Amino acid sequence: MESGIGFYSVEEFRLDTKWLIDPKFLFVGPRIGEGAHAKVYEGKYKNQSVAIKIVHKGDTPEEIAKREACFAREVAMLSRVQHKNLAKVIGACNEPVMVIVTELLLGGTLRKYLLNLRPRCLDTRVAVGFALDIARAVDCLHSHGIIHRDLKPDNLILTADQKTVKLVDFGLAREESLTEMMTAETGTYRWMAPELYSTVTLRHGEKKHYNHKVDAYSFAIVLWELLHNKLPFEGMSNLQAAYAAAFKNARPSLEDLPEDLALILDSCWKEDPSARPNFSQIVQMLLHYLSTILPPEPVIPAHVFMSENTVLPPESPGTSSLIAQHNDSGETPRGKIENKPKGLFLCFSQCY
Repeated sequence: MESGIGFYSVEEFRLDTKWLIDPKFLFVGPRIGEGAHAKVYEGKYKNQSVAIKIVHKGDTPEEIAKREACFAREVAMLSRVQHKNLAKVIGACNEPVMVIVTELLLGGTLRKYLLNLRPRCLDTRVAVGFALDIARAVDCLHSHGIIHRDLKPDNLILTADQKTVKLVDFGLAREESLTEMMTAETGTYRWMAPELYSTVTLRHGEKKHYNHKVDAYSFAIVLWELLHNKLPFEGMSNLQAAYAAAFKNARPSLEDLPEDLALILDSCWKEDPSARPNFSQIVQMLLHYLSTILPPEPVIPAHVFMSENTVLPPESPGTSSLIAQHNDSGETPRGKIENKPKGLFLCFSQCY
């Protein structure tokens, strides 16, 4: 097993007993998300509606050891940071399987929200308000020495009233160390900072020096998407977008944007990471911009929930969200636990 910043031993991240949950009080409902190494279910814990993330242990001893270390690290990070724009952790357990329980967010992913609005755009004040939520969440992580490394619309979830955005999925988060190198194979290429890859380091597992400024670049791409409601680097594959950003210094267009917002984007996605602002500065820049906008409160578009059968454009795998999707047709949604009595949840022990 790798040491240092790559993978930590489970012992280094022993779960505080106050975060341990008793699986006998867990009840599992429909599946609401799935990634490469985990599935997320809607559920109940002591009558509280929750999201239940169940991590696959892997098949080989090496894979199991890595997954256990990643699980322990994610739980440790989640339990250490609390903020209104971060998904609230309820607790975790590692027997009979590795489980992380968080608050259930019902507003859908930012990605689905934006897709359902197209070709319309968000009101600029709403877009910047959402960006401020995101910036404050990342600022909190950075203040605890944590880099998220996978900032993208799939990992940003709206609350039920769709007025607040929360950051989820710490599966790729790492603690920052100036003396260690970290794996370059992280995040999703379209939103990922150029310093995370090169013509040499596209091979899995290679190491590069980088720091928390990778999140500033990803934030800029997300902010551009919020303002335009278009896919960044449209017409390119994820790898083509990564190549263009890293080796041609390509960035999405800043045309037709207010000067202050263009300056924020341009500063956040600079090629030199040291020239990018930190998130405390980003928060202040966004607040200053909002203060220059005329007062009337924008109306956030009415609740927009996509059909569960809607096919989204293919992007990256990963635990995309901790959300509840509902099928109004009365059919059993894809991934729903079969033979489950309507309105009831299965006891966790019956499933695992």
